[in-house]
Amino acid sequence: MSSHSGYRGKSLSFLQKNNLQVGDIVSVATDVDYSGMIMPRYEYSDDEHVVLKLKSGYNIGLEVDKIKKVKIESTVELKKETIQQPQTNPNLPKLLLVSTGGTIASKVDYRTGGVTPALTAAELNATVPELAEIANIDTEVLFSEYSENLLPEHWKKIAEKINSCVQSEYKGIIVAHGTDTMQYTAAALSFALVNIPIPIALVGSQRSSDRPSSDAALNLISAAKFLVECDTTGIYVVMHNTTSDDEVACHWGTRVRKNHTSKRNAFQTIGGLPAFIIKNDKIIKNQQFNYVRKREYVPKINFDTRVALVKYYPGLDSSIINYIIEAGYKAIIFEGTGLGHIGKTMYENVAKAKKKGLFMGMTSQCIDGMVCMTVYESGRDLLNLGIIPLANMIPETALVKAMWALGNSKNVQEMEVLMKENIASEFSD
Repeated sequence: MSSHSGYRGKSLSFLQKNNLQVGDIVSVATDVDYSGMIMPRYEYSDDEHVVLKLKSGYNIGLEVDKIKKVKIESTVELKKETIQQPQTNPNLPKLLLVSTGGTIASKVDYRTGGVTPALTAAELNATVPELAEIANIDTEVLFSEYSENLLPEHWKKIAEKINSCVQSEYKGIIVAHGTDTMQYTAAALSFALVNIPIPIALVGSQRSSDRPSSDAALNLISAAKFLVECDTTGIYVVMHNTTSDDEVACHWGTRVRKNHTSKRNAFQTIGGLPAFIIKNDKIIKNQQFNYVRKREYVPKINFDTRVALVKYYPGLDSSIINYIIEAGYKAIIFEGTGLGHIGKTMYENVAKAKKKGLFMGMTSQCIDGMVCMTVYESGRDLLNLGIIPLANMIPETALVKAMWALGNSKNVQEMEVLMKENIASEFSD
């Protein structure tokens, strides 16, 4: 590792002139005095600043030209952490923690200065010792990716891993996952593993584990507690329910959406309350939530990505439908306005898509509420053109379900039957 990682030009000259390197604890005098550790810089950083990690845990950039005096307080040698595995307690149930990457599996990489997917599943376990008091947790790294890089092929790998453990001694499975596309993976697992006989909890973190405000530990602890103590099955997203550390929500996998970029309670159940709330070490069940396994567990772990999600807006070029047809897509999920509408400039090409045999489903851009295409003339026109209303299914869930339905059908007609059926509580009252 470079002792001046990420620094160049003016800032590098400043460090070399003052015999400073990444990891040194220094006191710096500008207009205000600061004390902290010199951090590496990001790959694309400017050369005007030196970055300190303050004792509060937060980073600050100090302009080199404004530094009046700098003094080394101590030199810290960066060493590889020793991971202590928790001891097994034969009286506790077993859980599996599968790591896929994301912020919950991230910390500052002292080689680059970036927050990177550097934590393994074993490190997650070891850095949250409370987990060892709840269950004996086996860990496995399935892959290490930010969730924006995950593809349907990753959904399939996660589902296959979970399915391989269904008949094992595990009470449940935690999937550590990035938050940006966690709702897509949750929906994918909900359909692929419908009626699974054990509970699965997808867990993420809005703040990386090195930050004082990180929500990683509480989300993991709550997920473990939920899997061990709650007599339920199915796929859940377990995340903060408020911005404080007082409640964690367990959202049903097909009814959840990330509604904020950075708040700790970014995830919300759409069209109702979360299935469960964990508060003061108690698990409170939503009385309106009455999930019962409907039939035998028969996993269907296939996805066909020839599905397009089209968000309608005024001025949308209708030729996009022609492109979708020509590119070989088999289905379109529209994210329409209000009760489920798209402009009449789209009608001709929608009719063409229907003639070519594409499935077309309608969801709404509105956060909540039902698609109802019989209210207005425009909606009835779209029904007549062959678009299927999808009630209050979340657009992202509808996209994932369409990929799953297409991947597990012989033709578009079979797919349409599946799209209309309430498979995994994707439609709610």
